[in-house]
Amino acid sequence: MHALVFDRFGGPDVLRWAERPDPVPGPGQALVRVQCVGLNFADVYRRNGNYHLSGSAPWILGYEGAGVVETPAVGDALFPAGTRVGFADMPYANAELVAVDVDKLVPLPDGIGADIAAAVLLQGLTAHYLVRDSYAVKPGDVAVVHAAAGGVGWLLTQMLKAMGATVLGIASSEAKRDAVISAGADAAVDYDDLLPSVKALTGGRGADVVYDSVGRTLGDSLAAARVGGTVVFYGMAAGDPDPVDPRVLMDRSLTLTGGDLWNVLTSAAVRRERAASLFAQIRAGVVTPRIAARFPLQEGAKAHAYIESRGAIGKVLLTL
Repeated sequence: MHALVFDRFGGPDVLRWAERPDPVPGPGQALVRVQCVGLNFADVYRRNGNYHLSGSAPWILGYEGAGVVETPAVGDALFPAGTRVGFADMPYANAELVAVDVDKLVPLPDGIGADIAAAVLLQGLTAHYLVRDSYAVKPGDVAVVHAAAGGVGWLLTQMLKAMGATVLGIASSEAKRDAVISAGADAAVDYDDLLPSVKALTGGRGADVVYDSVGRTLGDSLAAARVGGTVVFYGMAAGDPDPVDPRVLMDRSLTLTGGDLWNVLTSAAVRRERAASLFAQIRAGVVTPRIAARFPLQEGAKAHAYIESRGAIGKVLLTL
């Protein structure tokens, strides 16, 4: 098979398309022929040497993809050869063939192609738990979404609107703010305008919930929440947040909660149930993924350069 590999840490130019041995599935694993891979900033961080990598050089990036089962797992009848599947957390996905734990496979229903699955499984399931588990959204809630033009933010905005919330999206450029409005947000502003915009939108009360994936903005997120409000912290795209004085939480009865997808997907049944709910929303038109660009997997260096430009609005896909 061929895979997108690299032997040393560095910029996009370290990536190359090369032959690698076909993976040998272990117990409880199926061999999947990949059709589409989702590119995430975590892949960039791993290429730079900032994130953990499995195995030794040459490394293969990627954790999220979709395709067709080529060789079923021994004794498994749920995913026979030819079954269309997606997965969101198996390493070495930037390759023509990937060995995937059966427990991590998600069947794709009619109307959900490999490109849509690769675009939404990781970020869509994250948005799904953010509006249900981290904070139970109610009609009439005012929600602030940081990085609202990003992969999670785009889907999160749509889910919040479908649940009856008023959404203020935060984005760093005019083009991104226009995109946030097109996703259904009631208003979209720059980071410098966060606090006055929340006050104007809520009559000075503050937001019911603030979703923060930026990190460095956590102080502003806490200030933007109403008395008794909630801040959901689930990412550090701009770096670690400053420490939080617990008295800030006590004085205004705030809730600060963290969120991580892998603490939510606790079993194969839960994973598939949540994925089915996400796919149903997409098929019903409640959630519409946005594809920023598609690149052939062998041109992965170009895709990495594009996502690092910070100009992408939506998901970047690598196709085979």
